[in-house]
Amino acid sequence: MSDSPRSRRPQRTGRSENPNRKRPDAGSGPTEKRGFGSRRSLSDAPSEAADGPKREARGGHKKGRPATTRGGRPQKYRPKKRAPLKDPNAPIRLNKFIANSGVCARREADLLITAGAVSVNGEVITALGAKVMRTDDVVVEGQRIKPEAKHYLVLNKPKNFLGTAGDKQGRRTVMDLVRNATKEVLLPIDKVERMDTGLLLFTNDPEIAERMRQPGTKIRQLYHVTLQQKARQEHLEAMVEGVSIEGQHFQVEAAHFIDPEKRPKEIGIEIHSNRPKALTRLLEHLGYDVERLDRTILGPLTKKDLPRGHWRMLNREELSLLRMSL
Repeated sequence: MSDSPRSRRPQRTGRSENPNRKRPDAGSGPTEKRGFGSRRSLSDAPSEAADGPKREARGGHKKGRPATTRGGRPQKYRPKKRAPLKDPNAPIRLNKFIANSGVCARREADLLITAGAVSVNGEVITALGAKVMRTDDVVVEGQRIKPEAKHYLVLNKPKNFLGTAGDKQGRRTVMDLVRNATKEVLLPIDKVERMDTGLLLFTNDPEIAERMRQPGTKIRQLYHVTLQQKARQEHLEAMVEGVSIEGQHFQVEAAHFIDPEKRPKEIGIEIHSNRPKALTRLLEHLGYDVERLDRTILGPLTKKDLPRGHWRMLNREELSLLRMSL
């Protein structure tokens, strides 16, 4: 956990507090005052309480509650630090270069190399483990090859499209919207529901896809949530404090009303997670039926200038920021 201004405060012991301290009125304002920049996230850290949205005490450690960090927050599982993403311009093994081009698998590529059927920049290579640059001229059995180009596409998904790569019943999927974007096949990073809308990332880069799908990945996401019931202020606060569901701890970064007077069924929720379905589970646990989830921010990506049903390729700056966020 990083040293946020809240986490640098001296650690409290017990529940002693200044009795003259003024507490904000529960209905006086949205809970985003807790900070969209805070480090809380929707997670599946274990919790012993499973009886509903109880709010944790700010200071000290109560018997029967999970261990807490400074500020009285439940201690979370910290995944091991992962290796940084590989430099796309770094040299790669020759057998991987051949496999990425679609000629064959790496094992068969090794056989081709030892048989003298592979040349690099006009020179026959027979040594296993040889490395090449992606710009090198590689010829296999007389055919010039090159690795598949990597593409990164973001779609502003409309409703009534399945968020899967295919459907046995022939229903429309998000693949129908991006099918002609490139010669290569691009697949969605995560699965979304048919009525969900908003940003959805596609790529044929297995490394990026794997990193974004790993349970420990904490990528910033902002959702515009439409409920079938009016939202309650105390539930927004409970989501930020943390809710235990069947032994799992669920928490969001921030939650606020879009307009409590005119649009009481619409809320904004920020999570730092790659598990949007957990957000639906949290809301259903609090007694809400989710009508729609609209993802408006995904890491460095936004819906600005991207109409519903349209897509665009990520630019170099967006791709760099996306890599840095993983």
